[in-house]
Amino acid sequence: MAELLTELIPGLPEELGYECLTRLHYSTHRVASQVCRRWQHLVQSREFYNHRKQSGRTHKAACLVQALLVQTGSDEAKPAKPPGYGVSIFDSVSGNWDRIDPVPKYPHGLPMFCQVTSSEGKLVVMGGWDPSNYQPIRDVFVYEFTIQRWTRGKDMPETRSFFAACELNGRIYIAGGHDENKNAMKSAMVYDVRENEWGELTEMSQGRDECEGFVSGSEFWVVSGYATDMQGRFVGSAEVYETGSGRWRLEEDVWPAGQCPRSCVGVGKDGKFFCWGDCDPRVRAGPCALGLGKWSFLAGSAFQGASQEAFLVEGQKGKLMKMETPEEFSGFVQSGCCVEI
Repeated sequence: MAELLTELIPGLPEELGYECLTRLHYSTHRVASQVCRRWQHLVQSREFYNHRKQSGRTHKAACLVQALLVQTGSDEAKPAKPPGYGVSIFDSVSGNWDRIDPVPKYPHGLPMFCQVTSSEGKLVVMGGWDPSNYQPIRDVFVYEFTIQRWTRGKDMPETRSFFAACELNGRIYIAGGHDENKNAMKSAMVYDVRENEWGELTEMSQGRDECEGFVSGSEFWVVSGYATDMQGRFVGSAEVYETGSGRWRLEEDVWPAGQCPRSCVGVGKDGKFFCWGDCDPRVRAGPCALGLGKWSFLAGSAFQGASQEAFLVEGQKGKLMKMETPEEFSGFVQSGCCVEI
């Protein structure tokens, strides 16, 4: 107890010591937590994160589900099995690339087609398929950047794949996707990361497989998708969950019918949705985009099978600035999210 009452930094006023710790880069937080118990309690607290965020000391980083390159000799055949995926980090402030340690349960790659989102500076990975047997799973994992460690979250109440997921006020909202029998789902859930608890929401009006999640204000949007008997025929509508009332409403004609919305939904200055793959021929195939504040990270290929390139772009009609990425971070980007660390 006495240790918790000591000065943050000996010889400095409390407020000044607090500001000094606020200015530490997030990559140093693990070491800072080991200095003393008071620093550990402070650096890992919600209040410290909120203060860093309010004072502009957080970094918007792109967390990408990216294919891990397989090293093969010139005479070796490439393996036929699908590539393993890891979490790559692009720091939009420093321009540096890094990779998070694998989830202990899946040391050779993330669950296939898992969903990633963030909550109060943490990365949340949920669902997907077990890479060893392709069976759908309910696993939830949370990566704490402060201690650079994975922790196990409470499993999803239902098995679902290819669902919409977004963060709003620290909670993760999920909806749609399909169950283990490939039936489109209309159920929705909310996950409180801090409390590690799931809650049930009211259902959407229809099942939506392969839909995309988006947050606008206090609303959770579930964009497009398709019903069980409409396999692959994406609809142009969206359903919107109003967190205040706990009700859903249907919005028609908000997305190009027939076009997959996965990882490529953007919002223009007019407030309307658009597909990032339509913005430039270089990202027409397999686009993946996520907002990083002023800039957006955008990856994609000119055509199916072409090498994927990564860009930064300001706004829907901004000029794409190609990024030179290290070779180990040149694998296919399947999906991603912004984490404010």
